[in-house]
Amino acid sequence: MIEVKGVRKSFGDLEVLKGIDLVIGSGEIVSVVGASGAGKTTLLQIMGTLDKPCSGSVSYSGSDVTSIRGRQLAAFRNSNIGFVFQFHQLLPEFTAIENICIPALIAGLSFRQAEKRAGELLGFLNLKDRADHKPSELSGGEQQRTAVARALINSPSVILADEPSGNLDSANKDELHKLFFKLREEMGQTIVIVTHDRHLAGLSDRIVEIRDGVITGGEPLTPA
Repeated sequence: MIEVKGVRKSFGDLEVLKGIDLVIGSGEIVSVVGASGAGKTTLLQIMGTLDKPCSGSVSYSGSDVTSIRGRQLAAFRNSNIGFVFQFHQLLPEFTAIENICIPALIAGLSFRQAEKRAGELLGFLNLKDRADHKPSELSGGEQQRTAVARALINSPSVILADEPSGNLDSANKDELHKLFFKLREEMGQTIVIVTHDRHLAGLSDRIVEIRDGVITGGEPLTPA
């Protein structure tokens, strides 16, 4: 599904990633762990095509996405990858359902089509009665589930999550962790999670540990 080969990334004189090789299989849930500054988020951003490596490649189902540029890359990202962030990144002036609709509208769906799909996801995530509430009117757990629904609206094959439970209390963390496995079971998503949460990491199919820009633990490379 996802293959990272020889990825290096520097910011000025600071080399953050020092030659990463990693394969994520279709339908896998993989946690990427490591200390702050190890390069986890940088790797996730490169895997998600939000940033470019200085060298190396990232491929999805055999297609090298590091060679794609501009609108074509944006369209690929919007159709194939859903993002979940620690601080939700919901737009405060829009309701939950409007926030969820945004990626679908960017993809070219009509508002009616996007709203129908968003409503289905709100039902799936037990948020139907919160559809017309703005982020400030939602609990932390409800905001994160809204962010998950937004990530799902275009039916991406991959979900990339950066510290998704880092801003939640214990009860909401457990609920979110269960949700990832429900997504895999019911929707077939491949999920890569950057996390400091050892409990969440331990539930994953596989843990990959990064230290000082290199993979030092787990099973980083398996045959495609």
